[in-house]
Amino acid sequence: MGFFPRCALRSLLALGCVQGSSPNSGTRPLLRSLPHRGVPSSIPHCYSSGGLTRTQERTLIAVKPDGVQRRLVGDVIRRFERRGFKLVGMKLLQAPEKVLAEHYHDLKKKPFYPNLINYMSSGPVVAMSSLFVKKRLRGVSRCTSVSQSVKNMVWEGYNVVRTSRAMVGNTDSAEAAPGTIRGDFSVHISRNVVHASDSVEVAQREISLWFHSSELVDWNCCSHSNLYHV
Repeated sequence: MGFFPRCALRSLLALGCVQGSSPNSGTRPLLRSLPHRGVPSSIPHCYSSGGLTRTQERTLIAVKPDGVQRRLVGDVIRRFERRGFKLVGMKLLQAPEKVLAEHYHDLKKKPFYPNLINYMSSGPVVAMSSLFVKKRLRGVSRCTSVSQSVKNMVWEGYNVVRTSRAMVGNTDSAEAAPGTIRGDFSVHISRNVVHASDSVEVAQREISLWFHSSELVDWNCCSHSNLYHV
């Protein structure tokens, strides 16, 4: 009986489906069939009478240039898919400096802000004109140019904002726990692989900044009932 889930046992006891064993009998408790007695008024917390009532959220996850260069995009996607979240938007682009300035507007007074913008916006990618690409490529290796692209994704699910922050880990890679994205793939705070929205309100603002509404796809996930309903 030690391995039988306690919450399931409490539910069965409440329904009258479990016959207790005598301390001296040496027998194990047995399941038995009894007339229906109705659902108990107090249901163990591990069960639900229906699906979750919380509203689904969307969050922005960005794989930064160091993550793209190191071929970590697939690893990031895999973690969110395995967690059960739904991908509703994704694009690979050169981050415009104007968009980055708006995205990081709360960090403008920080001493590291100029370096942050320079890093996130430097280098040519496919989105730029051929003339600009040629000028930027002069004397610069092809590998360096590719490293400056940013991969943006929008994920949907219950509590996805808070859960994403936990999955990503501490901003300072040295403090990020093993098992988190930064804890597994990053060693320095300036190259911490990913960005994740830190609140529902911030997520809404960031998503509208990087994506047009027509670029987000509403689709039905066949595993939804297995993830969110008992």
